[in-house]
Amino acid sequence: MRPLPPPVAPSHSGTRGVGRDDFVSGEAVALDLPSANIGLRVLSGVLDVMVGWALFVLGLIGFSKLLEKVKLDEALANGLFTSWFVLVLIALPFVVETATRGKSLGHLALGLRTVNDDAGLITARQAFARALVGVVELYLLFGIPALITAAVSSKGKRLGDLIAGTYVIRDRRAAPPARHVAMPPTLSEWAATADLAPMPANLSNGIRGFLDRYASFTPQAQAVTGQQLMARALGYVSPAPPSTASPLEVLAAISAERYQRDAKRIARNQKLQEALFSSAR
Repeated sequence: MRPLPPPVAPSHSGTRGVGRDDFVSGEAVALDLPSANIGLRVLSGVLDVMVGWALFVLGLIGFSKLLEKVKLDEALANGLFTSWFVLVLIALPFVVETATRGKSLGHLALGLRTVNDDAGLITARQAFARALVGVVELYLLFGIPALITAAVSSKGKRLGDLIAGTYVIRDRRAAPPARHVAMPPTLSEWAATADLAPMPANLSNGIRGFLDRYASFTPQAQAVTGQQLMARALGYVSPAPPSTASPLEVLAAISAERYQRDAKRIARNQKLQEALFSSAR
């Protein structure tokens, strides 16, 4: 069996329930706010850039029509152009993120939010830093620096996030879909107290497929595949289940318990986020 990580030494800081991998808010509340995946980040950025360029181009068209009717000297025309550039591509993103406490137009559409590194609400200074860097990395350099830094950063940070000390989370999270796996009554007590380490995705999917299609397998396939999956799964579970339990019962208990824990964790996180961000809504 794969050894489980050693227990974390108790802390005397006054913060309860905080592990090594927890995010901690300014109020010393342990948060588990995973960063948004890079696909959502890219889509959100594309929406923001499209809206920004659309407003900028519409303004240029308006200035062109104004110049046809009103004779302006070159200095004034350049000043108007620069002012419109700053207003649309820097000031507008800054104002929107500050007013919504971390939501750009793309974030609003996709249910994302920018938070600071301790999972709290961003400040006006951080929103301004993101907007100022964003005009270079997103508009002038076509998002290339943002993609590179997001790909190598553990939290998917773009360059503006690295400078501002922020990252992006999923602000709308739902409980995982019901998997319709019943907890075997004889293993409910064991599963509730067992330590379940993260499993590789291929193993989790294999267990899920085995449980979904169990009735369609031949008796031999049920026995062989069940034993193989259970042997692999028990490398991520401690203590071992009762020896009298069948592979089907063990795998169903693990799957059902993981679902219950995920649902509780997401519900807890949602409550913490709602309390933390209530002032922004």
